[in-house]
Amino acid sequence: MNRAAPVTLMAIAWAACGGPQPPAASSSGPATTAQPPFEAPVATNAEPPVRYPADAFQQNLEGTVILRLFVDSLGRLRPESTRVAEGSGVPALDSAAKAGVPAMRFAPARRNGRAVSTAFLQPVHFRRPERALSQPQP
Repeated sequence: MNRAAPVTLMAIAWAACGGPQPPAASSSGPATTAQPPFEAPVATNAEPPVRYPADAFQQNLEGTVILRLFVDSLGRLRPESTRVAEGSGVPALDSAAKAGVPAMRFAPARRNGRAVSTAFLQPVHFRRPERALSQPQP
C-alpha cells in the first residue's frame, strides 16, 4: 500500500531579516491600519513538494528538518543557497527535505510593503498520518 504521508511546510522569518520595529502605538492619535514592517515569504505550492521517503515511512521514522533558504525579491528560490540548518537525526528525511527545494514556490518577503530578498528558515515536518492530526505542530 502506498499512502501519501503528510509533509508540512511552515515558513518562519529568520531573525536576520528583521527590519526596523514599528513605532509604538499612540493613544492620542487616530487609529490607522499600517502594514507590518516585515512579512516573511509565503509558500505558494498547492501541494507540498517534499515526498516522505518510503523506507522511512515504513520504518515509522518521523522528524523535522529546518532548511535555510534564500528567496529573491521576485519570489525566486535560490536552491544553491539551501542548507540544512538543523537536521532531523534521520539522514533520509534530511535528504528528502533538501530534494524538494527546487519544486518549492514562494511569494517574496515584504518590508514596508515592498518585495525584498531574504534568507529564512523553513521547517519541513515528516509525520505519519495517524500522528499528524493528534500532535500539535510547533
